[in-house]
Amino acid sequence: MSTETPATRLEADVRVVQPRAFLPVFLLAYFASAVALLAAGAVSIPLRLAELDPAHKTQVLSLTMALGGIAIIVVTPPLGHLSDTSISRFGIRRPFLVGGTLVGAVGLTTLATAPTVGGVVAGWCITQIGFAATLVVFNALLADQISVAIRARVAAVFGISTSLAPVVGSVFINVLPNDPRWWFGLPAVLALMFNGAAALILRDTVRTQRVPRSWQAILASYWINPRKHQDFAWAWICRLFVTMSVLLVTVYMLYIVAGTLGLSEHEAAAKYGIIIGAFLITNTITAAISAWWSDRTGRRKGIVWTSCLITAVGLVILLLFKDFHSLLLGAAVIGAGQGAYAAVDLALMTEVLPETESSGKDLGVVAMAYLLPQLLVPMLATALFGLHHTQGDFSILYLASMVLSVLGALAVLPIKSVR
Repeated sequence: MSTETPATRLEADVRVVQPRAFLPVFLLAYFASAVALLAAGAVSIPLRLAELDPAHKTQVLSLTMALGGIAIIVVTPPLGHLSDTSISRFGIRRPFLVGGTLVGAVGLTTLATAPTVGGVVAGWCITQIGFAATLVVFNALLADQISVAIRARVAAVFGISTSLAPVVGSVFINVLPNDPRWWFGLPAVLALMFNGAAALILRDTVRTQRVPRSWQAILASYWINPRKHQDFAWAWICRLFVTMSVLLVTVYMLYIVAGTLGLSEHEAAAKYGIIIGAFLITNTITAAISAWWSDRTGRRKGIVWTSCLITAVGLVILLLFKDFHSLLLGAAVIGAGQGAYAAVDLALMTEVLPETESSGKDLGVVAMAYLLPQLLVPMLATALFGLHHTQGDFSILYLASMVLSVLGALAVLPIKSVR
């Protein structure tokens, strides 16, 4: 009787002994990609849209984010499938890392030079498509090449990178010349440098046998049966709700700071950087502690639901108090919750994957729980603003975000295969 399992097939088929420099370069590349993508979405694009159409900045930001969300949703799962089945002599991951970075750089260049809202929308869609490919690669490499023993800690660095990226974007706005070519151009150069280094150092898997491809297989890349894989389904739902909860506030954070404190967007950018800095400090501390504890004990679920409840407490602070110090405190508490969540999120998802031998495809479906909110949140925010929104009052966003955070905490409880 064969003793082969999906995990042992993965070891033989995908995992490769990497050079010592692989892990630090891999993490730097992820950080550079996070800066390129998230600094643009969180800081540079809202600021640019406020310049191009100040009267309708909230609406055009929602439109831009929604269309970019559609673009990345459409391409991510097929990219995972194509990467898994690639027979390129350069490997199954490297071509998508290099190609995605190049496309992303084209998108950032478009954003840097766009004279109209339409140009910004087009540039953001191109950027999202390019970095969708890099996201597929990074998530697949986490499952392919990173040992379970340190996976939560690596996932924690991913989370810290995601939190730090908007801070870096705010710093760029404040220290670089007041020119979009700098705001978008410098992150593009950093992504090209570090992703290029990661592509060079990666010992990639090269498949020698052709894997059949079909439209049915590509369409199937959007789907994992939730009834057959219930733990995966609950973890996916948890990630969807938690991501929506955070994005509902962070996407509009520059406008929240400006409206709450009565500042212009340019003036608010400096305060935004301080607030996100507070978020980052607590995020880093709880991520480090939670990752160490999770890897040591093998426990994931308790950290997830605790992190969601902590996030809800931070949102209560934002709801009740309307001054700079309250924004600072609320962001710090939310950062603590999200740091703990980020430390175990990807580790949890990789442990409930139904098919480890197709990690790129499966993690493409995982990524959908992060990507769908990029479409759903702008739509939800537009509806919420229609129900209740006065100048400088974002209470309706905080309330909706709290509900989503609590739902995320509840969704992790039914998972049985992970402690």
